[in-house]
Amino acid sequence: MSSRPTVTLSDVMLRRLKLKPLLIFDRVLQSGSIVRAARELSLTQPAVTKAIQELEEDLEVPLFERTNRGVVPTSYGLLLGERVKSVIAELRYLTDELNSFRSGDTGNVIVGTLISASARLLPRTIALMKTRRPGILVTVREAPTDRLFPALATGELDLVIGRLPESDLPLARMFALTHTALYDTAMCVVVARDNPLAISAGLRLAELAAHPWILPLNESPARLAAERMFLDAGLQVPANLVESLSLLTNIGLMQDLGAIGLMARDVADHFARLGLLAILDLGDIGRFGTIGYSVRTDRAPAPAAAHFIACLREAAALSQAR
Repeated sequence: MSSRPTVTLSDVMLRRLKLKPLLIFDRVLQSGSIVRAARELSLTQPAVTKAIQELEEDLEVPLFERTNRGVVPTSYGLLLGERVKSVIAELRYLTDELNSFRSGDTGNVIVGTLISASARLLPRTIALMKTRRPGILVTVREAPTDRLFPALATGELDLVIGRLPESDLPLARMFALTHTALYDTAMCVVVARDNPLAISAGLRLAELAAHPWILPLNESPARLAAERMFLDAGLQVPANLVESLSLLTNIGLMQDLGAIGLMARDVADHFARLGLLAILDLGDIGRFGTIGYSVRTDRAPAPAAAHFIACLREAAALSQAR
């Protein structure tokens, strides 16, 4: 007489769980509101509430605490949220692979970007991609490195483009990621085109210390390059300071506040050609860093992402050739 296979608690749990409640749970977690989640998913509020309640019953744990301002995840909800991100990412990879196998021209690539790549390199890459494979959806998310790398590690992003972290920084080793260099770029100091400093020759960094400055956030790898610039000149970091990684905000501050900013040379050249910014004549003020891309080490990029990376490498080569 053959013995019956042992049914474990995890087997029972897998049979209970369904994909749709997990997707609804993820949207509620991201929005912090059942009402907003229902609106974004085009569902009724009772339907969303019911899905969360059924998921809590299946898992036998509370996932959210209800407050006057919305819902707050419990420790169980936070744990499930991390796992659900990976599940959604794997489903997206599977969809892309099936679509690519069938036609080779569809899919979705989600790109995380830093300010150093978002102005010129990324638009050129997307333009190449859309010319060749218009059916592939490209989604761009801009954020600091310390937010992009965790999202890449969980599969929420396919790749991250921008200034690579220095190899000796903890952030470079914190996740199982592979970093590929594309090119090195110098650092330069920029102001608005109509700033009186724009026409000054032979400037020294010490003469600019009292002006308002815009620097990258403390947790940004580019901040080290900025601080090293002042240190090498025997100066302290300016006291009149705004910390920002928002390209539009930074350009606005240069125009309205007369602020001085730091940029990668290739990005600054782009905005100088557009007549928005001017590069100050300060000579060689140091290396901004290496521009490149990062992907997960533990899995090959999905077909759509692989096509995107090929376009990225081509766009980087074209940029350096000019």
